[in-house]
Amino acid sequence: MSRDWPQRDLLDVLPLQAAAAPSDERFGVWLMIERATRTVVGDIGFTGPPDDSGSVEIGYSVVPGRRRRGYATEAARAIVAWALRQPGVGVVVAGCDSDNTASIRVLERVGFVQTGEADGRIGWRTEQRPTGFLP
Repeated sequence: MSRDWPQRDLLDVLPLQAAAAPSDERFGVWLMIERATRTVVGDIGFTGPPDDSGSVEIGYSVVPGRRRRGYATEAARAIVAWALRQPGVGVVVAGCDSDNTASIRVLERVGFVQTGEADGRIGWRTEQRPTGFLP
């Protein structure tokens, strides 16, 4: 386990994940584990199950010492592909700070398109299989 994980912003989410109904657990937090070291290097997940419109929102973070190694992109591609195969899911959305260049690059690489910007945040969405995804 990395000493840097979980990141501070995830601490409020973990109790919610622990209390989630079994049917909603899969739309919670997933771990990013570095294969070579079997170390948790980050997390990715959903803010909850699909809403009435068939939309799910993702968020992710990578511990500082493991950033810029492609973990977020690999995890985002996989979780978006998984989500779009689930019944009731038709779109995946995300948000990031407008100055978060790394997150912007991840979302663009995965095939998200910007939906707007307000209050220093950019909205994103995708309805298609992630780009660069290997079946």
